[in-house]
Amino acid sequence: MKKVLIIGGGFAGCAAAHQLSLIGGWDITLVEKAPVLGGGVKTFWHGGHPYTFGPRHFLTQDEKLFNYLNQLVPMRRCQEHEFITYVEKDANFYNFPIHKGDIPRMPDRDKIEQELKEVAGAANARNLEEYWIGSVGESLYNKIVNGYTKKMWGLDSCTELDDFAWSPKGVAIKEGSRACWDEAISAYPIALNGYDEYFDIATEETTVLLNRLITEYDPENKRVFFDNEWHSFDLIVSTVSPDVILGDIHGELPFLGRDFFKIVLPVEYAFPENVYFVYYGGDEPFTRAVEYKKFTNHKSPHTFIGLEIPSDRNKLYPMPIKREIAHAQQYFSDMPEGIISMGRAGSYKYIDIDDIIDQAMAMAQQINEGGLDHPVPLFGEEIEAVAAEMNKN
Repeated sequence: MKKVLIIGGGFAGCAAAHQLSLIGGWDITLVEKAPVLGGGVKTFWHGGHPYTFGPRHFLTQDEKLFNYLNQLVPMRRCQEHEFITYVEKDANFYNFPIHKGDIPRMPDRDKIEQELKEVAGAANARNLEEYWIGSVGESLYNKIVNGYTKKMWGLDSCTELDDFAWSPKGVAIKEGSRACWDEAISAYPIALNGYDEYFDIATEETTVLLNRLITEYDPENKRVFFDNEWHSFDLIVSTVSPDVILGDIHGELPFLGRDFFKIVLPVEYAFPENVYFVYYGGDEPFTRAVEYKKFTNHKSPHTFIGLEIPSDRNKLYPMPIKREIAHAQQYFSDMPEGIISMGRAGSYKYIDIDDIIDQAMAMAQQINEGGLDHPVPLFGEEIEAVAAEMNKN
């Protein structure tokens, strides 16, 4: 039986383990440096309240991916979810995505209405700033998008974000009765421990080694060093950043992280009905507040709020900048055969749970059909396209 190592026990690593176990024929080992599986999607408890490090609701436009997860971890659809943003200059809260119904409440509404009549469109936008100004005009862009986005990514200007297929989620400005990204299924596990049962189910046929730190990599020979010895495999599936595997030979890939602060408040609910997130684009240190009871449906006379503050202390968000995507492509181009990079860090793509499951399914199908003679990296096509464009320019 061929041996495969999965590096990392977050959602990506567990999804990879499950899909490999379904095709069979593999002796699967998963190495995780933390004491638990799940990574940022693991459920923890504070003051009797369940929470994850950041909101981890399941969003997808693919019914197949929802059905897969729902069969293993029963899900509760939460299509009612809404987001709002605080604009300190206006001393008011507005919907996000931007909603036309809020404009009459804005002090600069006449200017905004005029700009909306004059917008040039975003078909030729070269960066995030041009996209938004071309879609909604300068006033709405500066009021709702600019400050938050710069704080979210730790940048001086939104013009630096030139690979922005991830934003906005839906349309730039909405109409109608509901301000939300409603083109997708939105769901969260029914169980109070969230996705935790999935991690156990997904790794039932896997040897899971927790509290293990890989200290050396020999990618050419598909070997890693931990527990004071080298371990060899026929295939390695990595969910960590590719620069880690190749020893930073092209320099470290940049990520942005988050510090997470927990607050319990003496009220049953703090946010308006159906509001799950509140975004902050001003000079507050935090970018977002999340009321977790809206996701978990936990019953308590108190509520739990999570505050997220941008940080460089962990690797959560790969930078959506073409030069950094091309930087990642250098690593993928040098990655030896027999090593697959997947997941948000592994593929250096700003993706979510549904995309990760889709990656794992595609990986297993490709291995099942082609054995070990597969291209590496498996998920580098979009990155390669960006790198080619960079080379032309």
